[in-house]
Amino acid sequence: MSWLLNLYETYESNLDWVGKIVKKNNDQEYTLLPISHTTQTAHIEVEITEKGEFHSASLIDKSGGSTIIPCTEDSASRAGSKIAPYPLHDKLSYVAGDFVAYGGKIKKEEPFSYYISQLKEWADSPYAVPQVKSIYSYLNKRTLIKDLVRAGILHVGADGNLIDAWDKKAEAFLGEKPPIFSTVTGGQESAFIRFTVHSSEKLILKVWKDIEVYNSFIKFYGELLGSEDFCYVTGKMLPATDRHANKIRNAGDKAKLISANDTSGFTFRGRFNKANEVANISYEVSQKAHNALKWLINKQGKVIDNRVFLVWANDVLDVPSYVDDSFSIFSMDETATASKEMKPGTLEEFANQFAKAIDGYKNDLKTEANIHILIIDSATTGRLAVLYYRSFNKELYFNRLKHWHSTCAWEHRYRKDQNQEVVQFYGAPATKDIAFAAYGPKANEKVVKGLMERMLPCILDERRIPGDIVKSALRRASNPVSMERWEWEKTLSITCALINKQEGYSVPLDKENDDRDYLFGRLLAIADVLERNALDSNDQRATNARRYMNSFSQHPERTWRTIQGALQPYQARLGERVWYYNKLIDEVGSKIKPEDFNNRPLSGKYLLGFYSQRHDLYQKKVKDN
Repeated sequence: MSWLLNLYETYESNLDWVGKIVKKNNDQEYTLLPISHTTQTAHIEVEITEKGEFHSASLIDKSGGSTIIPCTEDSASRAGSKIAPYPLHDKLSYVAGDFVAYGGKIKKEEPFSYYISQLKEWADSPYAVPQVKSIYSYLNKRTLIKDLVRAGILHVGADGNLIDAWDKKAEAFLGEKPPIFSTVTGGQESAFIRFTVHSSEKLILKVWKDIEVYNSFIKFYGELLGSEDFCYVTGKMLPATDRHANKIRNAGDKAKLISANDTSGFTFRGRFNKANEVANISYEVSQKAHNALKWLINKQGKVIDNRVFLVWANDVLDVPSYVDDSFSIFSMDETATASKEMKPGTLEEFANQFAKAIDGYKNDLKTEANIHILIIDSATTGRLAVLYYRSFNKELYFNRLKHWHSTCAWEHRYRKDQNQEVVQFYGAPATKDIAFAAYGPKANEKVVKGLMERMLPCILDERRIPGDIVKSALRRASNPVSMERWEWEKTLSITCALINKQEGYSVPLDKENDDRDYLFGRLLAIADVLERNALDSNDQRATNARRYMNSFSQHPERTWRTIQGALQPYQARLGERVWYYNKLIDEVGSKIKPEDFNNRPLSGKYLLGFYSQRHDLYQKKVKDN
């Protein structure tokens, strides 16, 4: 129950955001929903005058269809042939009193009678606002479809009934295809209608954006709730519910975190008589906790193959996530030195810079604040599971984050800034990028989300990175000819970060390092840079060092002889410049002990030597120029 309590407290701490619509980067809208409200995609907007007369109607663009609507417990969980109207905005079959007159098909009873009687109760209550009364007054006249046909929104056939679907018969009668058939899937009868009130004398907010309308329904519906019971989350006597929210991850998500709708099957297995004997949660807590979760997922959750990775604090929401890379964390803090401006030095230097950025986030939180981590996923279309939940003390969480980003750090060149230009940054890679480095950019999302979950204890509990992940990344980094150059460079730097987590090296070249694998990596880098400098700048073919890299990692002594023989024509092209490279090859080669110059496979440390030596040579070239 602790995760529900923390979500409930998050809602209470962010009441100022309730009903405020925010747009994502992809122009999708989201908001912290009021209780007793949900979202639906509307297709038609109908404007009513204050006197309850039809004013106008229009089709809604897909990007603006998301609508906040009031809902009851019954309507929030309606399915199949069950009649459970939403209190205000709903499908055409519910809100149109002339639905049957225009050929509308109903199974048993007319949904409109249930809808209009429910709306009347709200309109006649002491909590009703003028907008609700105006909409009720109009809909009670039962002329909605008639008015929509006159306005050119809906279309009837030769028999005067609504056209079911766009076919040859409808095309022969109407000619050009009306927009409604492209807007609604499933025919005109499936259209969802939202209402608002128009005034020529004063400015009136859209009904689905008006906080007064929200509060009006919350107060009205609050008096209709059932008897009070003990709430397991708050420990108070409050109106209880056994129907909990869906649409948690997106508008089409039917899975629920809490559900007990099967009293005749195997749900209770004879242990309980009623669902509330397992857990009893109040209506208010359930609504606020689920709405807070939906809001957090839209705001800052990472979703991979419908698995949600979420990190938040109750009072300050924008907390660095364990799945982010160092670049993202530095970018969140405007006062911190951008990691892209940092030149790779010692791990201590980077650790100090990163600690300053983290302290900025930590100081924004209250002393007693905790960091919450939640992972949820669905095994079936109807059930969501909490795969992982943990509440960290803020000091412990940030210290673990500092340790990870300081020890799994390397130089990277695959992130882009606001101008979409590739930038260099130093630090730890994101867990999603680690998955792509280990399994390729086309890896199945199930594999990616599995790896992201496996990396969690490595970051938060300081455990070793699983060996199969490091080996897989090492194999891919040792085979550059199998991928594009940008992809290989990204894979190489991420693999170096993973290996460095175990070895504790740094990007600057360690000339005093006599490790066999590190030295072999340096030899390979020198051969790579030598051949690259001998080639024309327009010639982007893979060097012999890269072509033989995979073989070199398995049989270094034998493959080095092949690479060195292939270097001769390129050495001749360089002229006098070749003496520097030849001298460097001799210097590094002489450090390898005779008994170590063999075909024993190389460990991942050879990649660290390769990267650092190549980095050093390119840095020297820039200085010389």
